[in-house]
Amino acid sequence: MLGFLQRPVVVTADINLNVVALTAVGLLSRLWQLSYPRAVVFDEVYYGQYISFYMKRIFFLDGSGPPFGHMLLALGGYLGGFDGNFLWNRIGAEYSTNVPVWSLRLLPALAGALSVPMAYQIVWELGFSHCAAVGAALLILIENSLITQSRLMLLESVLIFFNLLAVLSYLKFSNSQKHRPFSPSWWFWLMLTGVACSCAVGTKYVGVFTYLLVLGVAAAHAWHLIGDQTLSNVRVLCHLLARAVALLVIPVLVYLLFFYVHLLLLCRSGPHDQIMSSAFQASLEGGLARITQGQPLEVAYGSQVTLKNVFGQPVPCWLHSHQSTYPMIYENGRGSSHQQQVTCYPFKDVNNWWIVKDPGRNPVTGRLCDSTLPERGPGPLPPRERSRTFFQTRAGGEQPPEARAARRHRAAGARHDHPPPQHARRRGPPEPSLPGGVLLHRLQRLHARPEPLEAGHCEQRVGHGRLEDHLVGGPVRAREHISHPQGQEQKERELELRSPAQMDASRNLSFMARFSELQWRMLTVRSDDSEHKYSSTPLDWVTLDTSIAYWLHPRTSAQIHLLGNIVIWASASLATLVYALLFVWYLLRRRRRVCDLPEGCWLRWALAGALCAGGWAVNYVPFFLMEKTLFLYHYLPALAFQILLLPVVLEHVSGRLCRSQLQRSFFGALVVAWFASACHVSNTLRPLTYGDRSLSPSELKALRWKDSWDILIRKY
Repeated sequence: MLGFLQRPVVVTADINLNVVALTAVGLLSRLWQLSYPRAVVFDEVYYGQYISFYMKRIFFLDGSGPPFGHMLLALGGYLGGFDGNFLWNRIGAEYSTNVPVWSLRLLPALAGALSVPMAYQIVWELGFSHCAAVGAALLILIENSLITQSRLMLLESVLIFFNLLAVLSYLKFSNSQKHRPFSPSWWFWLMLTGVACSCAVGTKYVGVFTYLLVLGVAAAHAWHLIGDQTLSNVRVLCHLLARAVALLVIPVLVYLLFFYVHLLLLCRSGPHDQIMSSAFQASLEGGLARITQGQPLEVAYGSQVTLKNVFGQPVPCWLHSHQSTYPMIYENGRGSSHQQQVTCYPFKDVNNWWIVKDPGRNPVTGRLCDSTLPERGPGPLPPRERSRTFFQTRAGGEQPPEARAARRHRAAGARHDHPPPQHARRRGPPEPSLPGGVLLHRLQRLHARPEPLEAGHCEQRVGHGRLEDHLVGGPVRAREHISHPQGQEQKERELELRSPAQMDASRNLSFMARFSELQWRMLTVRSDDSEHKYSSTPLDWVTLDTSIAYWLHPRTSAQIHLLGNIVIWASASLATLVYALLFVWYLLRRRRRVCDLPEGCWLRWALAGALCAGGWAVNYVPFFLMEKTLFLYHYLPALAFQILLLPVVLEHVSGRLCRSQLQRSFFGALVVAWFASACHVSNTLRPLTYGDRSLSPSELKALRWKDSWDILIRKY
C-alpha cells in the first residue's frame, strides 16, 4: 500500500525554449525604462482621469468603451498605491511624486510583451513551421508602433492581447477537438476563448469585431461537425451545447461581471452622473442621494424635484431659475415683465431644484429654488425651508421677443401666484424597464392652458459666467385639457399629497436596471467629434501617411512619436494582397477539380486566411463607416493580424511556388535581406519610439521620410 513511497516522484514538463526566449525579449523591449518619460503622454491625460475616479470611487461615464480596460489601468494604480490625487489637465505635465508611473504603465506593457510569444503560438497552432512562427513573433517584437503604444498608459496593447488570446485559445481548442474532445484541456481552451472574447469587447467596443470573427469560424466548424456521420446525434448535440454555452453565454456573463464590479467600485456621486436618470443618481452616495433620502414615492407636497426636458437639443436640460430677472426694456425698445428668469441648464446646478408647495398651507411662498437644502430624516418637510429664491413659476401671458409671431409664452417667476394644485402635476406612464417611484416617471403636462408654451430647441447665451439654454423655439401645444378630479376623488388626492408613502428609491433600482441605463448612455452619449491636429483617415493608415507626436521634452529635442516600421507595414499590405490573389486562384482551380494543394494544406491555408486576413479586415474596414475622430492607433489591432499573415505567405511562396532548390535558396536570401532592412528601420526609429535620446535638427530632418510625418524640430 505504501509502495509509491519507495519510488521517487517525477514530474515531466515540456518547455518550448522558443516561447521562453521570445517572452524574455518581449518583456525587455516593453519594460525597458518604463517610467520614462515621467510626464503625461498624449491620451494618458484622459485615461488618468478615469484612474483617479476609480481610486476615489467616483462615478464617471466614458462613451469610448466598456469599463474593463479602465479597471485594468486602475488596478495598476491600486497596486502601486496611487491615491488618485493628480490634476490631469494637460499633455506634458510632470507627474508628482505620489503617481506610480511604472505601475500605471505596467499592465499595458505586459500585454504588449506577451503578444510576442502569442504570435509565435498562433502561427504554430495554424500548422506552419517553427521558422514562420518565430518570424511572426520577431515582427511583432520590432514593430515600432506596437512598442510605443504598449509602453504607455493606453489600451490598444491590451485590446491586441485579448484579440490574439481569443484566436490562440480557439485554435488550441480546435486542435484538441481532433484528438481529445471533452477532455479537461478541451474545456479549458473553449471556456478561455469565450472569456478572452468578452475581455476584448470589455476593453473597447471594436473588440466585438474579433469576437464576431471567432464566432463565424466556430459556426463554420460546427456546421462541418453536424455533417460528420461518425458522431451520434446525442454527441453532436453535446458539442453544439458546449460551444453555445462557452461562446455565447459565458461572454455575456463575463461582460455583465465587468459592469457589476464597475458599479460596485464607483459608488459616489461625481461630475458625470448628471447624464444619468434621477433614479440612477439616487443610487450613488452623496449628490442626489442626500437630497432624496426619505423622499415620498410619488410627487406630493414637500417633494423636492427636478424637471428635465428629455427631448432637448443638443442635449437634455433641466428647468432652472436664479435671482436674475428679465430686462425691463429689450434692445428693440419693447417692454418686459422684469420678472425672475426661468431657463434650461444642460448640467447639474443647485438652482435646478424645486419644492412642491401646498398653496392652502403655505400661501406666503410659491416657487422655491432651493440651493441649501436642510439635512433631515424621513417624514414630512417642516413648514419653512431655506432657499435662495421664493418665487412660484407660472406660464406668463407675455411673449418673449424671439417668439412674438408664434404666440409662445415665457415661463417666469412671480410672487403670490397660486394656480390650482391640480394644474401643477400630471404624471405620465413610467419609463420602460425602470420600476418604482417618482424618480422614474416622465411629467407630460405642467399647465392646463391651451396656449402654446415655450419649448423645443435651445438658444445658448452667456449668463452668470457660463452658457445657459434659453427656451426660444418650437411651440408645443397641450393636446388635451387636464381633467380636474372632483368630489371624493379630489379629497383622496389631497390626502395623498399631504400623507405620501415613503420609499428609498435607490434600494429599489436593480443591477440590471442600472446596467441597462449605463450601457445605453455609453452607446448614445455624444463624443467630441471635432477635428484634431493628428486625426487621420483609414486610407492614410495603410500607406503610413500620418504620425502622432505623443510627447516632446520641455528642454531638449527628445520626443516620442507613434510611427510604424515602414518596411513591415508595406510588406504586410503586400502579403495581404498576395494572399487574396492566391486564394481566389486556388478556389477557382478547385472548382475546376484541379487541386494544387493537398486537402490538409488547403484547410490550413484557408483557416490562416480566415483568422489573419479576416482579422485584419474586420478590424479595419468598419472604420470607413464610423463618424468619429480617428487616429493612427486605431489601425494597430488590424496591423497585428496582418503581421501574422506575412510569414505564412512567405513560407507558402517558398514551399509551394519555388519549384527548385535554387529558387528556394534565392528566395530565402531575399527574405533574410528583407528582415535585416526591417531591423535596421526599427533601430533607426528607436529614438522616436523610446524618446530617450535627443537628436539634432539635421538628424530629425533625416527621419522625416514623408512630408506628412510631423516630427517636431526646435528652433534655437
